[in-house]
Amino acid sequence: MKTFKLENEPKIKSGFKTPDHNYFDDFSEKVLQQLNEKEVKVIPFYKRKKTFSLAAAAVIGFALLIPIVNNYRTTSSDFDEATLETYLSYQSNISQYDLIQKLDDSDIEKLNNEINLEDETLEDILSTSPNIEHLISEQN
Repeated sequence: MKTFKLENEPKIKSGFKTPDHNYFDDFSEKVLQQLNEKEVKVIPFYKRKKTFSLAAAAVIGFALLIPIVNNYRTTSSDFDEATLETYLSYQSNISQYDLIQKLDDSDIEKLNNEINLEDETLEDILSTSPNIEHLISEQN
């Protein structure tokens, strides 16, 4: 490795230089002149218009209403069909007769309109069902 000698290497000049010798004598006068030229109108915070505070209050109010609206929507009494079907299938104390007693004539008509089975489909279901005797005995 090459030896490094600090005295022999070229020096890097600093980016700073000292100002003229009279610079600090009249420095305060120059600063005061610049301050007097640019006078800025200062408005105290308490004298500002109320529009900013009203807008902030409206945003906070809407932010507080969002959870209430979401909670209202989730607690509605409307259920989707999958949730209702899952609930009824896992309740062992509800029989088909209990369900039939709760149906109105309009509900039965809706069920008849929604279920359209062809004869071939019905035959396929009955032929592949392992407990066909149980299904037949329920119909009587």
